[in-house]
Amino acid sequence: MFIQVENLTKKFKNSLAVNKINFSIEKNKTVGLLGPNGCGKTTTIGMMLGLIKPSAGKIIIDNKNLEKTDRISLLNKMNFASPYVELPKRLTVKQNLEIYGRLYGVKNLDDKIKEVSEELNLKIFLSKKTGELSSGQKNRVSLAKSLINEPEILFLDEPTASLDPDIGDYIRSYIQSYKTKNKITIFLASHNMAEVERLCDSIIMMKNGKIIDRGTCEEIIKKHGRNNLEETFLKLARSKDEVS
Repeated sequence: MFIQVENLTKKFKNSLAVNKINFSIEKNKTVGLLGPNGCGKTTTIGMMLGLIKPSAGKIIIDNKNLEKTDRISLLNKMNFASPYVELPKRLTVKQNLEIYGRLYGVKNLDDKIKEVSEELNLKIFLSKKTGELSSGQKNRVSLAKSLINEPEILFLDEPTASLDPDIGDYIRSYIQSYKTKNKITIFLASHNMAEVERLCDSIIMMKNGKIIDRGTCEEIIKKHGRNNLEETFLKLARSKDEVS
């Protein structure tokens, strides 16, 4: 497996945010991470990005232990986009892309910025300060930033949250198109079940810091006798059982 998570655990003081979870992700697949607020999704992504130190467990990426290897070499293969993580507001869109491009050592950076700007329709506000952008514009800039280094692994934390249906569909279509054209592994946390069904090869369902189910959308919907993924999500989220 390209990514292997083994007994991953994170405890904050008296709170067990992530409790001995295990899962794997194949190369060039898109895996969805689902669960109610506070279930441990963002903490899990934070640990896989090297931003949060696990209390226990292992994260193996391309046969390398994230905690014990040259972390920079692994982290350079990754990137991340989330509407909840603000880019520097006083910098222009272009300045933000330039800074992140330099941090990742991107070659031919001007050409790369031009490429992502055209693909995500950013050219008309490249010189505008990021803090002055609309939610939809900020999401597109965040996605552009996350692709500036052409990552092998892309983490997306609710990439279309708070967007109107038109812009949300635009972002989902772009992610689909980018995935078709490039070899990339995507780990997607989302509350939008239609988005998950559209983008993901398989899903992992978390609750109270534990994994309670996993499989393809079709498998899990059928297993729980529901008509769609949203109904299945509601059943699992509301169930008193920790593991289905």
